[in-house]
Amino acid sequence: MRVTGIILAAGQGTRMRSDLPKVLHPLGGCPLIEYSVSNIRKITDYKPVVIVGHGAQEVKNLLGEGVDYVFQEPQLGTGHAVQQAENLLKGDVDIIVVVTADMPLLTEKTLKRLLDIQLEKNPALALLTTLSEDSYGFGRILRDPGGKVYEIVEEAHATEEQLKIKELNASVYCFDANWLWEALPRIPISAKGEYYLTDLVGIAVKDGLAVEAFVIEDNQETLGINTRAHLAEAEAIIRKRINMEWMLAGVTILDPVTTYIERDVIIGQDTVIYPNTFLRGNTQVGAGCVIGPNTIIQDTRIGDQCQVLSSTVEMAILENNVDVGPYAHLRKGAHLAKGVHMGNFGEVKNSYIGPGSKMGHFSYIGDATLGSGVNIGAGTITCNFDGESKHPTEIGEGSFIGSDTMLVAPIKIGAHSRTGAGSVVTKDVPANTVVVGVPARGIRKASTSD
Repeated sequence: MRVTGIILAAGQGTRMRSDLPKVLHPLGGCPLIEYSVSNIRKITDYKPVVIVGHGAQEVKNLLGEGVDYVFQEPQLGTGHAVQQAENLLKGDVDIIVVVTADMPLLTEKTLKRLLDIQLEKNPALALLTTLSEDSYGFGRILRDPGGKVYEIVEEAHATEEQLKIKELNASVYCFDANWLWEALPRIPISAKGEYYLTDLVGIAVKDGLAVEAFVIEDNQETLGINTRAHLAEAEAIIRKRINMEWMLAGVTILDPVTTYIERDVIIGQDTVIYPNTFLRGNTQVGAGCVIGPNTIIQDTRIGDQCQVLSSTVEMAILENNVDVGPYAHLRKGAHLAKGVHMGNFGEVKNSYIGPGSKMGHFSYIGDATLGSGVNIGAGTITCNFDGESKHPTEIGEGSFIGSDTMLVAPIKIGAHSRTGAGSVVTKDVPANTVVVGVPARGIRKASTSD
């Protein structure tokens, strides 16, 4: 069987009260629509089809060429939306899975179960339903005395008796493709001037065809995002899921409620994460690390046996056995080699700090390359910006930079050299040389006893 999916993403989402299209709002570090696209890709054979409308170009910019797009204009309901894909798909696929782009908590397992029902029983359609005390505005499932689904009635058109029904339509379907294209033109127009996909249930029953329903056990999966409150509710659920997965994989999370790990993060076994820690983007944390508390790490690669305490790290690399913080800031391009120590209130930007080097506290290193075993004294600053351009600093291995040293770039400090406290270094320093003063001048050769 040839299977593909249609993702409905054309709506404006006015209740979000946002200039950003609803399906692009982030959840767990990913736009809402990426969850639907990912699930469809996992269970189907062909490229997903995304029905776009409001914010179409922004959706295309995000998803790129990995999906096919169909533009819905005007937007006349879900039935009309699916019909727009007929020219693209008719004759090429046997089964079509239809989901909305605003249900990010739906799992691959649930979708696969629904698809399996369609494959095994071959009905006109199979649909997902849920049991809930809160209707969330969903349509009600009507069943005959034998328990067969014969109609879905939208909440706006339901009678008082029908509104008491707790089984709700989750707006997730599998269709026999040939029947779908024949049935879509028969959907009647509603009082609102729209064509509802839900009416296909009644059409199938009138055609004497089977309709299958799968009642999901976890109704959290069917939460649709229509407001910022729904978004916050879903964020809490997905955070709990992610944290549980990592704890089961051997990561210690002391307080999951205050630990925020985004979907694409990777964490090694026996790492310990303390409260109020945020791991974001494409971050990788090695094994046996200690992260937090009060730490933000974004798009960063961290090796094994590292410690990051109460610090902010973004777009950086930490090799094995590095310790950072508290209150340090690693900015884009910072690369700390094996065994580096970076203490409190230090900042590193676009710089390489060699193996075993130490930067105790209150220093700024920018656009610099440091060799191995360098000591950076408190208050050291690489003066890398002259008001127009950034300039590099090089510090050779084994050098000792005294407290409050200003290194005016571009500048090179030779290996095993030293600067006196408070020096302002404006010229290159040869290897094995001691410089002091303002401006700094060489006074003697450095010795191993210095």
